[in-house]
Amino acid sequence: MEKYLVSPESSPAKSTTTVRRPWKRSLIEVTGRLESAYRHQLNSLVAHSYLEIGKFSHFYHLNENPCVTHMREIQRLYHCPTMRGVAGLDFDNRGIFIVSVTRSGCLMVHDFESLYCQSSSEDESKHVVHFSYPPGREFDVARWNPSNQNEVACTSRKHDQVLIFDISYMSPKPTEVLQTRQKLSIIGRKVSRGLSDVAMTSDEDSRIFSPDTLGMVHVWDRRAGVSPCIELSTDRYDSIKSIQIYVDNQTIFGAGKEGIIHIWDLRGGRNSSAFQSRKDMSQLPLASLHLAPMLQKIASLKAQSKILPKEIHSINVNPSSPHQLAFHLDDGWSGVLDIYKSEVTHVHCPPPAWLDGSDSSADLILRKPSWLPASSIYVVGSMSEKGIHVLDFHPSSRSPCHVDYDEDTQRNEKRDKCNHSNKFVSLSETVTGCAAHPLNGMIVAGTQNSSLLVIAQRHCSSSSETAEGEL
Repeated sequence: MEKYLVSPESSPAKSTTTVRRPWKRSLIEVTGRLESAYRHQLNSLVAHSYLEIGKFSHFYHLNENPCVTHMREIQRLYHCPTMRGVAGLDFDNRGIFIVSVTRSGCLMVHDFESLYCQSSSEDESKHVVHFSYPPGREFDVARWNPSNQNEVACTSRKHDQVLIFDISYMSPKPTEVLQTRQKLSIIGRKVSRGLSDVAMTSDEDSRIFSPDTLGMVHVWDRRAGVSPCIELSTDRYDSIKSIQIYVDNQTIFGAGKEGIIHIWDLRGGRNSSAFQSRKDMSQLPLASLHLAPMLQKIASLKAQSKILPKEIHSINVNPSSPHQLAFHLDDGWSGVLDIYKSEVTHVHCPPPAWLDGSDSSADLILRKPSWLPASSIYVVGSMSEKGIHVLDFHPSSRSPCHVDYDEDTQRNEKRDKCNHSNKFVSLSETVTGCAAHPLNGMIVAGTQNSSLLVIAQRHCSSSSETAEGEL
């Protein structure tokens, strides 16, 4: 029987090669979480898929007569100078409605699904709200109240009031008017100061913040009355253009004409308002960060251009990475300030408008960008072209806008299979402001001609065409 046995020496040698298993995908399925690099790749693919799918010109009527913005657009067609354009856009928390205001004096609330399912003409009967006001009442900002989605707050740089409209009442009269304190000049005249922005806390509080054109941020507690309870001041004259509330609802960011980002802490700051009289309640900023010196620290940027203090048009806190505060300057530059490190980490510098011989009137537009909800992508209207820049502001150095980005290293890195780059989306009109849908990342852009443009990913655009055909 021994001749049928196999000797140990003749047994085949064990293989030393290891079989690689796709544990990466399995780990995603088990933990339900995506790695940061993989998520960045997906977001880059999404950013490169945007295109315009609908345009809605503001040729609307009220009681069978053209609204005030409609009349201004007719004047524009006959080359009559007029204040025009969509000044403010904002989605509600669920992305069902979008509010828009024009500099001509119209306030509108659109059903977003109606815009999405149509391509060129909007059914005016489906407007949720359309208020048109006579000359003298124009709007610059509109914001939904995060804790009461029936309320919209509006301000103007030519008026010192915050107008609060309850959309459920369907009334053109504001339900509440918040007034700033009167300030007198040396000769006893009332100093006129408009309100350039408005923000509201999201913790079911009643506080409303609005900066004026003289460098003061007014804070109202609606339970205490229609006059400000606190005033946040700066240690210098600086017209505040934009304001943001941090996620803790206690830290306030303000930026403006002098290129400075001011930071206030409502819990204290430099001096507490708890032991001050009600007439003298004011609070200096906890810190004031100058952007120009921070930009000068970027060697590659300093070598190519002369960096001077520039007016800040807008600031926005990144909803997916709250330590990132995006800023947009009057010359078209955009970037990110890391509020933990107090340094600029990202910057995007498009060519100036005069280089292409573009219309200089675009310089007067106060552009208002927006973050996409969950991808660290920043969307801003172009200063010199008809379109928007979709900027990759991912926190890591893989972002093409990061100050430490090395293009050669990223190109040769085998594990990075996605080409991270910014995207320019050509549109039919010059953009003044953008608003991103809070759930699906679709974009609505307001234009200088008072139109609304709907911008979606390619797979969404094909779905809208199908829906329109079914209708």
